[in-house]
Amino acid sequence: MSHDQMMIIAILAATMGMFIWGKWRHDMVAAGALLACVFTGLVPGAEAFAGFGHPAVITVACVLVLSYGLQSTGAVDELARRVLPASAGKTVSIAALTGLGALLSGFMNNVGAMALLMPVAVQVAAKQGLSPGKVLMPLSFGSILGGTMTLIGTPPNLIVSGFRDETGLGGYRMFDFAPVGSSVTLLGVAFIVLIGWRLVPNRKQSDMDDFGTAAYTTEVRITKESKAIGKPLREVERMLDEADALIVGMVRSGFRLSAPYPGRILQDGDILMIQAVPKSLSTVLTGIGLKLEENVPPKPKNDGKDNDRDKKPKEEKRGDPKTSKEQNLDKSKEKANAKEDQAPSSSEIIVQELVVMPSAILIGRSARDLELRTRFNINLLAISRRGHRSIKRLRSTSFLAGDVLLMQGAPEVLSGFAAEFGCVPLAERNIRVPGKGQALKATLVMAAAVAVAAMGLAPVAIAFAAGVLALMALRVVSLRSVYQAVDWPVIILLGAMLPVAGAMASTGAANLIARFLLDSVAQGHAVFGLAVILVATMLMTDFMNNAATAAVMCPIALSTASQLGVNSDPFFMAVAIGASCAFLTPIGHQNNTLILGPGGFHFGVYWRMGLPTDLLVVATGLPMLLWVWPL
Repeated sequence: MSHDQMMIIAILAATMGMFIWGKWRHDMVAAGALLACVFTGLVPGAEAFAGFGHPAVITVACVLVLSYGLQSTGAVDELARRVLPASAGKTVSIAALTGLGALLSGFMNNVGAMALLMPVAVQVAAKQGLSPGKVLMPLSFGSILGGTMTLIGTPPNLIVSGFRDETGLGGYRMFDFAPVGSSVTLLGVAFIVLIGWRLVPNRKQSDMDDFGTAAYTTEVRITKESKAIGKPLREVERMLDEADALIVGMVRSGFRLSAPYPGRILQDGDILMIQAVPKSLSTVLTGIGLKLEENVPPKPKNDGKDNDRDKKPKEEKRGDPKTSKEQNLDKSKEKANAKEDQAPSSSEIIVQELVVMPSAILIGRSARDLELRTRFNINLLAISRRGHRSIKRLRSTSFLAGDVLLMQGAPEVLSGFAAEFGCVPLAERNIRVPGKGQALKATLVMAAAVAVAAMGLAPVAIAFAAGVLALMALRVVSLRSVYQAVDWPVIILLGAMLPVAGAMASTGAANLIARFLLDSVAQGHAVFGLAVILVATMLMTDFMNNAATAAVMCPIALSTASQLGVNSDPFFMAVAIGASCAFLTPIGHQNNTLILGPGGFHFGVYWRMGLPTDLLVVATGLPMLLWVWPL
């Protein structure tokens, strides 16, 4: 093993470890891997950023914009209204929804398709008396499978096509993926509809207004009218226990107590941090006379100085906090903006649940950072985070992908906030069509771009770039929206990982890994080698970004085929299929992350339907690969 091979394998191993660890965002890890290759001389400095001009990267960006055009004009919602049955049984409803998700994902970003159909899935679950997870997981898996059918269905397909083009064999056409991808999708959807959704754990919950979310962590304030005043904490805990609520912390005079003493006597102004399911919140509030902390009106302070409302409260390890003067709990900034911060009348106020998307720009930020109340006139009432328990103050808790936020505000304000910051409302939405005929224009532009690329009249990147320009010229998508529609972390990830993948091939590291797989696992058999590539890719993509997985596996697949002396196409297609099939974990694909909170899931739930789906993909994909792309 040469020095360069050792270096690229070490960088690749560290990169994969960072991807799986998940501490840093994928685009940061990919950029670090690229720079490491440049500093070690594996990638020439002049070619470090060549990946950002790669046709696959350009095509992904253009597809995201075209997908946004279909979303924002209401074209997909109109299709959903026409396709989904108004009244049908559970199986038929899940079949129609999952099938529509798979079809849409073949021609638009599958995360966008998932986000559009999520509210519909929640409504279907409510109508059929099912827990939302039993509809959301089939929709997620179906939309993931649908991306395998076309060149533009998912980034791994574009990466595989681009890598093949760089080898001198030419890129794949629009529907070259269809024979294998459609077979996998059809059988996968059939399994999900007939059997799979029944394997999803049923959260015993009859109230569909809860949308299947897990227990919220919220804050309630003890007021003068509260029955809790003068009572010891243990007695209030017993009262809350009857409402299936649990006290997880307390705040008094700016001090946070992570484990308050049960005998502590409660006072006016104390704040209790509780966990409760949404349907229990009203019982908690009315039964004991408590108020949601973020719904307490501001108390003006005459001196106009800052107060401790949004200061980070001090931690208390044990015992009572030191006595301190009672301070006003609202910021003076709210007073200065009192006119701006006046709440609308009660008839204009709604409470809505919003899901934080994996690409949301508010991830890692808190309500305090965003200044929700002062800037947006929105109250954050509670957070539902499945699998995690936090005793931080609500307003200082950083948002994560998959969180369900209980927000209060005017309908138009909440809708605007959700659109701007990357959230999906878990309620029926009235899509406002920007203008007459806009949905039709967006559909025709998308269809024309697909047709031009499919007939080979222009390269895929050129066809879709022309489509984006057409949307802008027709004023279907504004210039500002074009840049907002692009998922820039994905673009950075792709542009950075492509040179790293090239370094694997140029140093011979891909050949080294391929030889190891052939000798130790496949033992020189081409069919076994193909199976190894498919299964290894599927396992990797459950813990890594699917685009990164494809970039890593393409050189290995090519080297494996070369050493066996067989056609490389089935190995490339195995990478494309495997990189798209992330069904075992919530972190393997953005769609799985998106349903984590609304479905009430945790990490270990996905394999119940995911493992049989994976086995079906291997059982279907392997013979189809050998038939459509002979060795």
